[in-house]
Amino acid sequence: MKKIILCTLLLVFSVYGFSQEPTIDSTQVSTKQKKEGFVFKGVKYGVRGGYNISNLDFEEGSSTSLANKHRNSFYFGFFAYIGLTKTVSLVPELQFSSEGANDERLHLDYIQAPLLLRVRLNNKFHLTGGGQIGLKVHKVDDGIKTFAYSAVGGLEYRINHVLFADARYTYGLTNVFDDHTGLSGKNSNIQIGIGYKF
Repeated sequence: MKKIILCTLLLVFSVYGFSQEPTIDSTQVSTKQKKEGFVFKGVKYGVRGGYNISNLDFEEGSSTSLANKHRNSFYFGFFAYIGLTKTVSLVPELQFSSEGANDERLHLDYIQAPLLLRVRLNNKFHLTGGGQIGLKVHKVDDGIKTFAYSAVGGLEYRINHVLFADARYTYGLTNVFDDHTGLSGKNSNIQIGIGYKF
């Protein structure tokens, strides 16, 4: 339990550290930087949340008596947009996400820290992609690893200057089960939700 609390605090403080970075006014950017295409766009903050449709992708030959039906749940969190150029932003996030499968023994709830690149396609659509680390919470000694690593890809639709809708797909890069269980499975999750930029 102490390890979980410590890891959670480290994640929170690392995101808090992003918020302490001073923003650079566009008038401070040199003419040379503008010619080279680099224009720092500052930092914006926001919240997002919505609906999860998740499951565990068991590897072939991994036998289990557990019913592997998808789990419908939710996620919520907050993010920062760090503008790198006119079209590319770095997006660190911190979120809570209920994942796993429908069987209660396969409920996997995580505090996750995605780190994404967001690319502007036009005035309405943005692509996002990157990776995330997840810290399992509220369960111990259940045969599930404490940390999970996933790849993330998504599409964002801008409704107006503060509100957006997005959809994401995340797929686990590592086995979520402890080695001694003899099981091998990876997280698979679809997120559909909305976000608000302050």
